[in-house]
Amino acid sequence: MIAHRNLGLVAAAATLLAAAPLSAIFERWTWLVQAVIAVAAVAACAALARLGRTPLWAQVLAMLGGLTLALTWLFPSGAELLAILPTPSTFGHFAELLTGSVEDMRSYGVKVPDTDPLLFVTVLGIGAVAVLVDVLCVGLRRPALAGLPMLAIYSVPVAVYVDSVPPVPFAIGAAGFLWLLVTDNVDRVRRFGRRFTGDGRDVDVWEASPLAAAGRRLAVVGLALAVLVPLAVPGMTVGLMNTLNSGVGSGLGGPGLGNSPGRVDLFAALSGELNQSRVTDLVKVTTTEKEPFYLRFGVADDLRANGFRVRGPNGQRATGDLPEPAERPRPGVERTRHQATVEVSRELNMPLLPFYAEPANFDDLGSNWFYDPNLQVLFSNRDDSRGKKFSFEYVRSTYTPQALRSAQPLPADLPLRRQQTVTPDVPEVRALVAELTRGERTEYDKVRAIYDYFSEDNGFTYQLSTEEGTSGQQILDFLENKAGYCQQYAAALAWMVRDAGIPARVAFGFTNGSRRSGETLTLTNRNLHAWTEVYFDQIGWVPFDATPSYGVPGSTRSAWAPDTDAPEETTPQDGTSDTPDETDPTAAPDRDPNQFEEGLDAGAGTGSDTPAGRTSPWPWLTVAGLLALLALLAVPALRRLALRRRRGRLAPVARTVDPPDADSATAGQPSVVVSTDPDRARADAHAAWDELIDTLVDYRVRVDPTETPRATADRLSRDSVGTDAAAGTAVRLLGRAEERARYARDPLTGEPLPAALRTVRGALAGQADRRTRLMATVLPPSVLGRWRTTIADTSARLVAAGGQLRYRLLRFNPRRLIANRASR
Repeated sequence: MIAHRNLGLVAAAATLLAAAPLSAIFERWTWLVQAVIAVAAVAACAALARLGRTPLWAQVLAMLGGLTLALTWLFPSGAELLAILPTPSTFGHFAELLTGSVEDMRSYGVKVPDTDPLLFVTVLGIGAVAVLVDVLCVGLRRPALAGLPMLAIYSVPVAVYVDSVPPVPFAIGAAGFLWLLVTDNVDRVRRFGRRFTGDGRDVDVWEASPLAAAGRRLAVVGLALAVLVPLAVPGMTVGLMNTLNSGVGSGLGGPGLGNSPGRVDLFAALSGELNQSRVTDLVKVTTTEKEPFYLRFGVADDLRANGFRVRGPNGQRATGDLPEPAERPRPGVERTRHQATVEVSRELNMPLLPFYAEPANFDDLGSNWFYDPNLQVLFSNRDDSRGKKFSFEYVRSTYTPQALRSAQPLPADLPLRRQQTVTPDVPEVRALVAELTRGERTEYDKVRAIYDYFSEDNGFTYQLSTEEGTSGQQILDFLENKAGYCQQYAAALAWMVRDAGIPARVAFGFTNGSRRSGETLTLTNRNLHAWTEVYFDQIGWVPFDATPSYGVPGSTRSAWAPDTDAPEETTPQDGTSDTPDETDPTAAPDRDPNQFEEGLDAGAGTGSDTPAGRTSPWPWLTVAGLLALLALLAVPALRRLALRRRRGRLAPVARTVDPPDADSATAGQPSVVVSTDPDRARADAHAAWDELIDTLVDYRVRVDPTETPRATADRLSRDSVGTDAAAGTAVRLLGRAEERARYARDPLTGEPLPAALRTVRGALAGQADRRTRLMATVLPPSVLGRWRTTIADTSARLVAAGGQLRYRLLRFNPRRLIANRASR
């Protein structure tokens, strides 16, 4: 029964470890705390049921009862008895949570927030797996089959996670499964009876054995291959490498664009190194609109101290007609309806699809895609954008400055205003905004005052590299250096507009590019872009692009947000040209146009988070990691070298004493008597013999601990050193020294034992093959074997201490107390 309880606890712990991959799909760790409570309740009920020697079906019922009590306590309906006893209303509440979980699965993309329906179905699933694992391991004694329900947990993030699941949680779950198998194996061995060592010592703990050691090696190697091979094979996964290669960017905000020319990732850090090695076609769009605005796919509206972040979208299926955009019968607002077709290349892989703002309907999209009308994003948590082709209708809205100027301020208690005007406390930015908007009466005039500030007349330029600031605030560094790329301009404008009390956010997408054939635009990684959207009452989100137009191929300007760097008479009313070559050449006389043609706004498609003016730390981290790995591999060799050097310091010890008879002194010479310390000589002989045994182990020569030193020396001189007479003599000398040190009263003294060791080692090295010599030098088996024995002994002591502690605790077992009282 003790073994059963131990195996049941290990089964519960292994279930929790197997749930580690779920951390990839949840934003927080609430699910883990609740899962621990549920699994603990299952394990406790199972242990109590086995304590009463109940049959297996009763144990299953007890575990299900414990899971029900835990779920009742964690997800109450308000009608429970004593907070943990369920009622019919409780089970009705559970049914509602299950129904709500289906809707949440369809609505939220990873990582998902902590909603009660999703947490309930997660805890319920983990608790059910804990019941199955316990039944298979303890009840049916089939622990290998327990891997199936544990694997079912891992299949959940694999099915819903857009990117590859990180390998570390998988390794944690695999380690739990191996722990379960080892525990069951130890329990099975103990069932054969008590074990004794060769010297008669009782063994009640785990001991190393060749078969068990081989199994552990195979398990470790298999686990390492399962984790490392997908990282090394191109195309299988990039999750871990992206994690290691991403850092805190120097741009304003967190949601960056891309980690390779063919991938756009809103959830990576903002790019800082704006270098492109190649141009990749990502999207082809055909539209009936002659001068369309930017093709958008994402938005960031959660502003924190280190920049903007992306919130999880939530919406309805993007099949059929969408709710018609609200009509705006306002003077100066023009709305036109257009048709567009988007074709995404296989190089663009993200859980979002690009489209023009204010869509009316989508065609040719499956049921896995959803549309969030608030964020205006098209997303999926089960599919990606690779190779997608779809059509849609959209409404293009244009505004006159007078129409925007007539918009009234939003009410202070409006949720949109409260959420979209929150800014970190940066007094310098707030003072600058107050200075720029002083005297402006309307919302639009305030926005234009901030927008016009980002002009070349005020010193702002578009640059591929930015200088590192000293203020400690990224937005202050940008406003001081006045040089950056699109993400910095968009985030800074949105931040300052929010400081003025007006809702604003950052949008991501593509410019119109410079490659157009009829009604078809071909957009590449060079056309990735970010801009600002500002909300006006009864009008909606209106785009403003503060990035200098000469730095954005395919830049589009409008009457309400003109190009601040262009001459007033050439300000376009509806949009600028699609190529940088058609912009005013005087806008940036000190810049090389070819430079921007190669890397304009390239930061939207790069994968590095290091500013271009700063050296990437990744090569140094790689070198440091390799050096650390080499140092770790060199530890056994250094240990063996130190041990050999210490044993090689062998020399007879002499001391000078007074001669017993003065007449015995030779004329002209001092009279001394040289005597050898027998204890030192015996220790030297033992050290030399130990070195010989380690040398034999290193060179894969059989060592028989039952042989006498003389027998071992004769066998080595006959079989191992071959015809080398000097080596045969040396090994016999070592054997004779050890024999005398063990059995004789006076040990052997005055013999060159270090020289004999060198001779024998040279002969053994000459007889061994190249691989054996390499392993004896780099990874000496004698050192590794000694370490394995130490680890096994330490583990045995820990297990023995745990057994003794468990035995002491079980002295208070109710069954034992009752039996003792009955015996009285």
